[in-house]
Order: sequence, then C-alpha cells, then structure tokens
Amino acid sequence: MKLLVTGGAGFIGTNFVKRQVSLNPLGVSEVVVLDKLTYAGNYENFTPEEKNNFEFIQGDICDRDLVDQLINRVDLVVNFAAESHVDRSISSGTSFVQTNTLGTQVLLDSCRKHEISKFLQVSTDEVYGSIDEGSWNEEFPLLPNSPYSASKAGADLLVRAYGKTFDFHTNITRCSNNYGPYQYPEKVIPLFITNLIRGKQIPIYGKGLNIRDWLHVEDHCRGIELVLQRGHKGEIYNIGGGTELTNMELATTILNYFGFKEDKIDFVRDRLGHDIRYSVDISKITAHLGFMPQVSFDSGLKSTISFYQQNHVWWKSLVVN
Repeated sequence: MKLLVTGGAGFIGTNFVKRQVSLNPLGVSEVVVLDKLTYAGNYENFTPEEKNNFEFIQGDICDRDLVDQLINRVDLVVNFAAESHVDRSISSGTSFVQTNTLGTQVLLDSCRKHEISKFLQVSTDEVYGSIDEGSWNEEFPLLPNSPYSASKAGADLLVRAYGKTFDFHTNITRCSNNYGPYQYPEKVIPLFITNLIRGKQIPIYGKGLNIRDWLHVEDHCRGIELVLQRGHKGEIYNIGGGTELTNMELATTILNYFGFKEDKIDFVRDRLGHDIRYSVDISKITAHLGFMPQVSFDSGLKSTISFYQQNHVWWKSLVVN
C-alpha cells in the first residue's frame, strides 16, 4: 500500500510524515510527499535519514498533470496542503481559494479517475464559525467567518459531494488549534516563544479573551491515523485536545515559563471578524475509533518551548522582524 501526503513539508504534514517513516503505523510500503514549498513549507524539516525513506516532489496540488502522475502510483491520499494563516487571507484571499478549494478539487478528480481506495481531507474547526457555549459536533452547519475558513469549508463540501456522487471512500477530519515542533513562527504559540527568546514583546489581539482548544500535533497525527485505519466511509471526525484557554491565559502560561510578567504583552488592534471561541466535540472519534489525546498541554508546551530554544538556526531565518 502506497501513501501520498500533500503538503507534507508544512507543520502538521512534517510531523505526520516523520511518524510514517519512523514508526510506519499505517503499514505502508512507500511514502510520497508533494509540497509546493511556499514560505511555510520546508524540506529541511527532515533529517538526511528521513529523506532517504520517502520520495519528495516539489509541486503544486493545482497542477493537474503532476497530481495525475502521482495519484496513479498510490493507494491512499492525505491532503494537508493548504494556505492556513487567517491574517494573510484577510489581506488577500485569492491564493487561499486557489490552493484550499480548487486544489482539493484537482486531487478529488484524480482520485476518482484512478479509483484511489481512500482520500482523507485534513480540515479545521474554523469552518464551523464561532460558538459561545457548548461544542460543535460533526452535524453542525458550516458558518465560516474568514476567507481562510470559507476556502476550507468549500473544500469540505467538495470532498463530501465527490464521495457521495462518485461513491468512493472519503473522510474529513476537523481539528482544533495545533501546536508542537516545526510550526511556522507566525502562528501564536511559536510567535510568543520566539519573541520572548529574542527579548521582544508578545502581541495579543484586543483584550485577549478569544478562546481556543489546543491539540498537540502528535495527538492530531494519531487521530488521522485512526481515521485512515478504521474510519467509516464518508464520515467526518472532529479531533480536539480538550484544553480550552483564552489568549490571555495562553500568554500568561508561556510568560510564566520564561519568568516574565504581563508587561511583556503588547495589546494590538483586534483582527477583523475575529471568532470568539472554538470548541469541538470529539465524542464521535472517541466512541467509534478509540481516540483520546495523550499529550497533556503542560508537557506538550514544555517540549514545544524546548524545540524552539534548541533550534535557533531552524526558525531564525523564518522570522520576519
């Protein structure tokens, strides 16, 4: 069984590929990675030994000829490829629609053509919008509030429609906020960490009251693997970490680790259309597939901070200011 991982040199894709070539939990005979290597993709995330254990192709999921060649060679496809930064999507949404929505359609067309056994779309809880109380289950309507989340919602609907229309095995996973090693420094946790390492302030939107659920990337990868192994045809599965924090609570936790006080916080103008709270109900994947987060937020955050402390060379070239 051969596996194609699109977006495999990005943050979550990198961690997923590393697991496949070191642990091989899916029992695949070959791993092929396709990545455009935009600003957030980095082939140097992998060690020389890891590079010897998968095939890497630099390319775009919107390239129909290239996608067709690759999918004709594999059995499973996991799509991580996405533009994912909300602020960038607010500045310009074009690349988000092209990659996240149209690129997914290109993959689906090729999967249908070559009768791929399984296609898994890695999505986000942001497609649900914002929720003041309770948690979203997989039946909640999609009410995205940013160009980024709208482009991901469009992709989800295409995946569902292709699976229904052409009767092939698709799954969608919707995760909460991920954190862990190899995350691009524009994201909130590595941004806070790298700013503090450099002696800089950490920016917080508005009053810092927005709430997110935090999921360690290793737990997310385990959840995806369970869906690939035992997920029911056509089903959607939420994957969450079970740690809800306001941005202020998150900032305070990281500041305490470094021994800093709240005067290190720079409150900045709030993001346009900023969702108040995300919260996913994971009872479906827990009951059906046995998923439970294994990495506590405390230990996961400590290991993430250690990664950035020990890998200055990796992230310093990525930091803008």
